[in-house]
Amino acid sequence: MPLASDILVSIVINNYNYGRFLGDAIRSALGQGHPHTETIVVDDGSTDHSRQVIASFAGQVTPVLKDNGGQASAFNAGFATSRGDVVIFLDSDDELLPDTARRVAAAMRTRPEAAKVMYRMEIIDALGASTGVVKPAPHLPLRGGDLRRHVQTFPFDLTWMATSGNAFSARVLRQIMPVAEDTYRNCADWYLSHVSALYGPVLFLEDVGAHYRVHGANSHEVSRFDLNQIRKSVGYMRSTSGDIAATAHRLGLPLGRLRPEDILSVSYVASRMVLLKLDPIHHPVTGDSIWRALLDGARAASRRFDVGLSIKAMYLLWFALTAAAPRAPARRLAEFFFFPETRPRISALLWILHSRDKLWRDHRSPGDSRIGRRHAAE
Repeated sequence: MPLASDILVSIVINNYNYGRFLGDAIRSALGQGHPHTETIVVDDGSTDHSRQVIASFAGQVTPVLKDNGGQASAFNAGFATSRGDVVIFLDSDDELLPDTARRVAAAMRTRPEAAKVMYRMEIIDALGASTGVVKPAPHLPLRGGDLRRHVQTFPFDLTWMATSGNAFSARVLRQIMPVAEDTYRNCADWYLSHVSALYGPVLFLEDVGAHYRVHGANSHEVSRFDLNQIRKSVGYMRSTSGDIAATAHRLGLPLGRLRPEDILSVSYVASRMVLLKLDPIHHPVTGDSIWRALLDGARAASRRFDVGLSIKAMYLLWFALTAAAPRAPARRLAEFFFFPETRPRISALLWILHSRDKLWRDHRSPGDSRIGRRHAAE
């Protein structure tokens, strides 16, 4: 087993027309304190000054210049060029903290069977100033360890980090890549984050490892209620469910005979419910209905083996109220669900309930998701 300092960490920066941020991303990759890293910059057919920025780092990075094909194609091209034992896909509008590669390598050295390492991300604005917000939100629990049962049952209710908040085992990536370029032209991390967790434990570092830049043009970060974004999320969840089911079947996992429609997350059904209430004409799920979504919501809530009865009851109440509400109150309930900052008291209550549920689970099965302590499969 190699020493942590000998583990090669490949940082693959994917870029499309983010020349104004790209230099900061590259400098953050080159500034890693880990002694064994490589930086690969994939430009996906940018039409701005991105390639001039890349050229200014000649000799320090490996450039991959290609025609525009989308994020999945950029991931595929970057990974094909990489040589590392661990791979970080860094979005070109984000930045890594200087110690991230070292911490990731140390975690992988401790748990070589791990599929990936996740770490928190601090939100910065377009100018690079901290907003004081850290992802994930405080009320969300951090899951780690063996998540295969979770991923096959309610994958989209788990706390996953955006692209730059993950470091993947190259061993696992070789088994699940290339990413389907037509399906995941954008948001390719939907596929990587969920499918990779079927190949080994997930490790979650407690501290911030990256800066997540919110600048108004992010592909999947919205600060206002957006039905179009919810529609896209439903599409990605449906596609990813198919990939999860196919992978579980191929690996012969205990739940590997599940169909994609059997993978039922509360967040997926909530998104369907909101679209049915507020924009049924453009709803992407053929044959769906309010009553079907209400029934699926009850099923999804009841299957959440990771939470207690109180949280399940809150989910059921939300589904019932939204199903019965007129359009205006339904919209308010949707904002209430998707934007936790609009409900600080409820979020605080959820944090307490999640903490109580965790204590109950730990009492039954000692261990947790933090690095340095063994996590028992639930």
